Amino acid sequence: MRSNLDLDTRPADTRVVVAMSGGVDSSVTAALLKADGYDVVGVTLQLYDHGAATHRLGACCAGQDIHDARRVAEQIGIPHYVLDYESRFKEAVIDRFAESYVSGETPVPCVDCNQSIKFRDLLTTARELGARVLATGHYVASRDMPDGGRALFRAREEERDQSYFLFATTRDQLDVLRFPLGERTKAETRELARQFGLKIADKHDSQDICFVPTGRYTEVIERLMPGAAEPGEIVDLAGRVLGRHQGIIRFTVGQRRGLGIAAGEPLFVVRLDAASRRVVVGPREALKTMRMRLRDVNWIGEGTLDEALAAAHAPGRLEVFVKVRSTRRPQPAWIFRAGDEIEVELVDGEEGVAPGQACVLYDALAGQARVLGGGFIRNAASAAETVVPPRADARIERHGAEAVFVRR
Repeated sequence: MRSNLDLDTRPADTRVVVAMSGGVDSSVTAALLKADGYDVVGVTLQLYDHGAATHRLGACCAGQDIHDARRVAEQIGIPHYVLDYESRFKEAVIDRFAESYVSGETPVPCVDCNQSIKFRDLLTTARELGARVLATGHYVASRDMPDGGRALFRAREEERDQSYFLFATTRDQLDVLRFPLGERTKAETRELARQFGLKIADKHDSQDICFVPTGRYTEVIERLMPGAAEPGEIVDLAGRVLGRHQGIIRFTVGQRRGLGIAAGEPLFVVRLDAASRRVVVGPREALKTMRMRLRDVNWIGEGTLDEALAAAHAPGRLEVFVKVRSTRRPQPAWIFRAGDEIEVELVDGEEGVAPGQACVLYDALAGQARVLGGGFIRNAASAAETVVPPRADARIERHGAEAVFVRR
């Protein structure tokens, strides 16, 4: 099956730059497009100290991965370039990751990497190389729309869908980005790798936090920001001191284990107060969030966000489905303006929501739903802190795994 890049030019006359991380997905993407007759150029970014991750399973963009990308490019017969983006990656992704944790947030570095490095800096490089499009091995789909633009959709295989990490992609970027694996499964991709004779066919998948060789992110933060792990108090919701901790960077919202305190009931981290260096704990019900305020909102649905809000059934309140973690299913919600900011009201609530996480908006609960955009969570209000009146304009009905808005 040929790769449909939705281009009006002959493959032989069309240069495509492929972002090659050294993994199975990007390698197969390059091999597919080469087999389809495109003028393919492979580009690999060296993003961090590759020596530390040379022998680690699940690394990417470093050490052995660069060698693997070069070997695949040579095998399929395409030119290949390695670009040193280490200082840029440290500034835009690693430093921001550390600063976010120190401020009490739970960051999503893959979003920053896609937004600041792969889909901005690398796109510029692709244009300089004369490419018509930049192709990647992400499991997400994009399609031409009647208005002439392109839209982003979830991947065919739900378990592999990576749209959560790509919500910040802009319309201009979508015009020149292509994702040939979005309509394929991982099993199909690995089988293609074997058919192409690629030696990386059974290579392990990369991990989310690729620049943490040991898997212990606190070590990275303390190395970048000495003194970041300042001690403080562990308190309950009423402010009573229950114990001490050795740095809020060692905790995340929703955490239960490793609190180091004794209590008569299970306690969970409900909130991290960076200013006072306090870890706030409480019962599980205190984890449930009903409302969130977003920052850095990116809208890639129809028209502008304000136009979508104005055209909603209940003007000013748009029905959407949202994900606040990559591993969780979308759930029904409303988005609306609150002054100059955008808020999200969850129908059922969500546990373990933390500032810094991404909140991604979709137009449907399941299947290859369209990505409408999203933003980063600035703050979240728990069920105990939020009074949500019953909606007069709609209710939610569930049919198995499906959830639909039913208007009254």
